[in-house]
Amino acid sequence: MELLKQLYLIDAQSGSEKKQRNFIIDYIKDIKDISFETDETGNLYVTKGTSETYPCIVSHLDEVHSIRPKDFKVLVAEGYILGMDDKTHTQHGIGADDKNGIWVCLRCLERYDAVKCVFFVGEETGCVGSNHADMAFFDDCRFVLQCDRRNNSDFITSIGGYKLCGNDFLDDAKIEDFGYKTREGLSTDVYT
Repeated sequence: MELLKQLYLIDAQSGSEKKQRNFIIDYIKDIKDISFETDETGNLYVTKGTSETYPCIVSHLDEVHSIRPKDFKVLVAEGYILGMDDKTHTQHGIGADDKNGIWVCLRCLERYDAVKCVFFVGEETGCVGSNHADMAFFDDCRFVLQCDRRNNSDFITSIGGYKLCGNDFLDDAKIEDFGYKTREGLSTDVYT
């Protein structure tokens, strides 16, 4: 929970993702067997371990919320995480879209011996980073998954009629065992 709270405290509006990217770089430097690079767009590509093929998890660095007030705090109350201005006692967004996805990526980098992660810029303003992605990075990826969804039980399998995964993947993933249902989604980085 502490890592998630730290992520929520970082301002990362579209076009101003540098603090978020730097936090991630500082965080992953303590994980063994990590290599990373950024591209000229500002995307961050991370590889852990050596493998013939990798699972790949992506997230985006930007958020839609405006800059947080000076007295912004992240509070946990009765299982809910809230952003509050401690001075005015007003609620503010925490940027859960897509700081939750960043958290998933960081936890995967800690947990698994071989995994790739990409952190894209500008998803909220038209998938800017993924439109300029280094596609060669994905050549040895078995799948690319993005945990960027409003609901907690949707598994997006198509966007705009474009199929994102096949039935074999869904069968292997056993999404129903985890409470997920297939849904149609809107634009995000994996679609791009």
